[in-house]
Amino acid sequence: MTDRYASFVQSAAGRTVVKRFGLPDPPRLRRHHLGDPLLPGPAVLGAATGGRLAEPVGTILTAAGVELRDAAGAGPQDRFGALVYDASGITDSTQLRQLYDFFHPHARAVLPSGRVIVLGTPPQECPTPREATAQRALEGLVRSIGKEFGRGTTAQLVYVTRAGDGVLTSLESTLRFLLSGRSAYVSGQVIRVGAGEATVPADWERPLDGQVVLVTGAARGIGAALATVLARDGARVVALDIPAAGDALAAVANDIGGTAVQLDLTAPDAPTRLADHLASRHGRVDVVVHNAGITRDKTLGRMDADRWDQVLDVNLSSQERINDVLLERGLIPTGGRIVSVSSIAGIAGNRGQTNYATSKAGVIGLVDSLAPTLRERGISVNAVAPGFIETRLTARIPLVVREAGRRMNSLAQGGLPVDVAETIGWLAWPASGAVSGNVVRVCGQSLLGA
Repeated sequence: MTDRYASFVQSAAGRTVVKRFGLPDPPRLRRHHLGDPLLPGPAVLGAATGGRLAEPVGTILTAAGVELRDAAGAGPQDRFGALVYDASGITDSTQLRQLYDFFHPHARAVLPSGRVIVLGTPPQECPTPREATAQRALEGLVRSIGKEFGRGTTAQLVYVTRAGDGVLTSLESTLRFLLSGRSAYVSGQVIRVGAGEATVPADWERPLDGQVVLVTGAARGIGAALATVLARDGARVVALDIPAAGDALAAVANDIGGTAVQLDLTAPDAPTRLADHLASRHGRVDVVVHNAGITRDKTLGRMDADRWDQVLDVNLSSQERINDVLLERGLIPTGGRIVSVSSIAGIAGNRGQTNYATSKAGVIGLVDSLAPTLRERGISVNAVAPGFIETRLTARIPLVVREAGRRMNSLAQGGLPVDVAETIGWLAWPASGAVSGNVVRVCGQSLLGA
């Protein structure tokens, strides 16, 4: 689906109209292409007094080919691809002034589609209430920067645990994702990097090399984009969808060199049949991506029971049944990852979608409840929550509602299926194994649920 307004804005006439009437100004976003550098320019790395993360982050960025600049030596004409700040040393609210001192001089020096990343300590790990208070304050800073800097710039807060296996590896994977074009439509997010199983890939361009990845709902839209991105990153993709989508599913599987499985996930024997297939063909499944989902929209007072039951069964209960069988049979090994697709409707609710919003909020509950248990088994579980994504389904939305969905975010445009796929891809990397229990919104920092 084409966003004609966004295309018009990029023209000379469009630039004039937007400036004159103060209309939404969707920027051209930087997206990932093989061989791209992480950033379009150098990065400034700063740190609060006593910060513990600047040194390892500097090492990570230098190894990734990022040119680092000293904040003190930056001139008024310099422009930067990213501003990265280690705020882990802030232990009292009076020290928050250091944030202003770093960001104020550089706020207008970020290149289009630049990146802002603030690193901190999870408030629950802070030894004093004052430190926890100061670290929690970072969320307000980051979300405001995401709405202020403009021109496609995104801003994220990464809370990094103080100790544990896999922390630095997953911090590297997270920085590589957030700085690159892969995170084009992710902004204003709080990401937590804890301890867990994490493995550095031999090649960061193929971070899923040799991994067996199951993608449900893979025949069209986000699912097809997912299969393509994961295969590009080196995965052996098992693409699953209902028999009625068999032709489209086969086309996707053929295009990426994967395999197709036609299966109705709501069938009573579906989990067992799926587990048998994975066991016989691959012996395991390293990553399970629960993408399959449906909508059956009606206001609650007009909704029949079948519409409620179908949506809850496909979008939520089927995920639980599949997880139970795969975990019970040990088919998801240590270092495995589960990624579920939620929605901002599950965070903010949506008129006419009580069934859908309930199911997607349940997906968030699934992540919250499973993360502590699966961490003990070396398995991560996360969710992504897409906002307005340009698909054949959103193309059917009435024009006024569709335009509101596109513009009511910090990037003033809808996202693409590839934006969701890239985010799930990052969570699926073995290097991201210490990133668990997160719900990452892929919504351009939507005003809904913000």
